[in-house]
Amino acid sequence: MEQSVILPSGEKVPALGQGTWHMGERSAERKDEVAALKAGLDEGLSLIDTAEMYGDGGAERVVADAIAGRREEVFLVSKVFPWNASRKGVISACERSLRRLGTDHLDLYLLHWRGGEPLAETVAGFQDLQRGGKIRYWGVSNLDADDMRELHKVPGGEGCATNQLLYHLNERGIEWDTLPLLRGSGIPVMAYCPLGQGNLLKNRRLEQFAERYGMTAAQAALAWLLDQGDIMVIPKTRSPQRVAENRGALEISFSEEQRAELNDVFPPPQGPRPLAIV
Repeated sequence: MEQSVILPSGEKVPALGQGTWHMGERSAERKDEVAALKAGLDEGLSLIDTAEMYGDGGAERVVADAIAGRREEVFLVSKVFPWNASRKGVISACERSLRRLGTDHLDLYLLHWRGGEPLAETVAGFQDLQRGGKIRYWGVSNLDADDMRELHKVPGGEGCATNQLLYHLNERGIEWDTLPLLRGSGIPVMAYCPLGQGNLLKNRRLEQFAERYGMTAAQAALAWLLDQGDIMVIPKTRSPQRVAENRGALEISFSEEQRAELNDVFPPPQGPRPLAIV
């Protein structure tokens, strides 16, 4: 089963992709990391998210190995450090990422989190990169509702394609204000750490729910996000077997009863919260 999320441009992007945080940090794990990403591509998980931060560029090099000869299959995402996000700095950072990734363009380039550089400068740099053919789309990560309102006021700010946010069953704070604001603007969320850095897999009530309905806890957590229809989800794994398990979440459809049960176990926010970041 294929499932897509529609970007503001109208382009469809795979709803379930692959993350790479903590990849590229240990050479002994590189073979497994490359194999897992390749297995994901074989399963149709062609959205791959990385960042210059991950492994100090090491994750981008792992991705380069995984997508060698298959670049046209991949919707490739990377992220720029906030201190590299001046108008000129973002161009230099992107070019370094492109060299590490072994490609001539990114499909999506994100500001990793809000820093000291004015948003207008970062957006201008992103637009320069678009005009130069180095990136197709740009977006942000870890920006809350107030940040997004500010972004929309800067020249070109309406061009934002996504906001990558911490979002999973046990961290639903964005549902109070940030997620509704983004939906009102037609900007989809990309959910990082969708398994709560593995903590959700140890949640006994989620395990019981999953067992009752013939799925794994990971599949239940991923399917809950995918069930919303406008969330891109990027779990990370070094295991090809886990990749196949994650892929199985696309085959799951929740009933209203199941949604209500998960809302009871993992209640939505009852008021505003500071944006959660990992």
